[in-house]
Amino acid sequence: MKSSVSQKIESPCIRNCCLDKQDVCVGCGRSLSDIMNWQAFSDEDKLAALSRADINRQKLCKN
Repeated sequence: MKSSVSQKIESPCIRNCCLDKQDVCVGCGRSLSDIMNWQAFSDEDKLAALSRADINRQKLCKN
């Protein structure tokens, strides 16, 4: 049975904010656009942003 109450999707911010040359935070992996729009995002948008952040962090670790 699905719950009608959605869980709050927390920001992945780890308070290590520093943008790289592509405007991606080296702390959480989110783009500047995703950071600025986080509060306005729907849950679906937040999940997509988290997925992008995971990919960005993987790229950052390879460099």
